[in-house]
Amino acid sequence: MMDFTDTHQLITAILDGSQEATEQLIQNHQAGVYRLALSILDDPAEASEAAQDVFLAAVNGLDSYQHLTSFKAWLYTITVNTCRSRLRKAKARLNLKNRLQNVSRIEAQGVPTPEEQAMRDEKDAVLWKAIGRLSDRHRIPLVLRYFNDFSISEIAEILGLPEGTIHSRLHIARERLRLALEKERD
Repeated sequence: MMDFTDTHQLITAILDGSQEATEQLIQNHQAGVYRLALSILDDPAEASEAAQDVFLAAVNGLDSYQHLTSFKAWLYTITVNTCRSRLRKAKARLNLKNRLQNVSRIEAQGVPTPEEQAMRDEKDAVLWKAIGRLSDRHRIPLVLRYFNDFSISEIAEILGLPEGTIHSRLHIARERLRLALEKERD
């Protein structure tokens, strides 16, 4: 398999019809796209289907990609929009407790002891219960920032909002989480 050294070269090869380049693009970004879709959809099968839709949309829309933006941010914008569309169609409410458990399983490096896992599950349940009470406008930036490690500018680009709005939404989300966790602790 050919190894493309940069994203621009990879995109050019895909636009020229290279199947190998398409496969490499998917391979390079599949885990991140799936993880983000899973964190939004909270359903492994639905996230897998969404990831496939994302790559179809991305490959079909590569000619519209502007090299002025980060390719990863562009791809994650497609991912967020695809997931939002699926949520609207299903009118499903996200169950964030399961989302954290799924994300934790994907990202877990080692296998914890049963006691450690029980303690982690209990803490995770409390946290995700509090996150689950947040509106989409506060929850999605929070998930992108703290569970997918996006910068403020990348989140703004993905959601199509000004950076100041992202800062504000994250601040409100953190404050609401703090209050909810304090209430839970009492």
